[in-house]
Amino acid sequence: MPGTSAPGAAPTSSVHVRARLVPGDVVRAAAAVSVVAAVGLDGVATALFLLVLGGTMVPRVLGLTAPLDVAFSATLLASAWAAQLEWYRAVPWLDLPVHAACTGLVAAVAYVALVRTGMLADPGTLHPGRARAGVLVVTAGLGAVLAILWELGEWAGHTYLDDRIGVGYDDTVTDLAAGLLGALVAGLLVPGSLRRGSTP
Repeated sequence: MPGTSAPGAAPTSSVHVRARLVPGDVVRAAAAVSVVAAVGLDGVATALFLLVLGGTMVPRVLGLTAPLDVAFSATLLASAWAAQLEWYRAVPWLDLPVHAACTGLVAAVAYVALVRTGMLADPGTLHPGRARAGVLVVTAGLGAVLAILWELGEWAGHTYLDDRIGVGYDDTVTDLAAGLLGALVAGLLVPGSLRRGSTP
């Protein structure tokens, strides 16, 4: 009997399909290699890439569509390497698009996770207009919380781990604005991803 896909999940025809390799697995392999490479750097780098590797496993567990899976995982990995290679110091403006992309994608994945676990209603069961508005509001709200947590993390990192981590009023405000913008964009795009993912 064909299996049914939950919102945001890639289409499946049977239970064993999830065991197959998917495009996002290439990024997960790169994240695993990055953990090994980080061991030769320092403990902070190792912890960072372990966190990234764990994050890239979330789309696999949720069975997300390939575009969202790859975008989410690749963005997390790229942002971590940018920090290790000090690209944010070399190219100061790079910080803002990374905040926007990461916050938006994490908010989108968090939204799908809440739907998959039954903590939020399946938008497919709601009136289309209300569903789109609900997705936008919830995703933006999740993104706002994530953006705040990110800034708290940067402050803690600057204070207790590495004073090279950029903090300050202007940096915090612009990072928060970029994160919220990314979450709003994600909220507009998530409904399309859900429709593609719910196709039998």
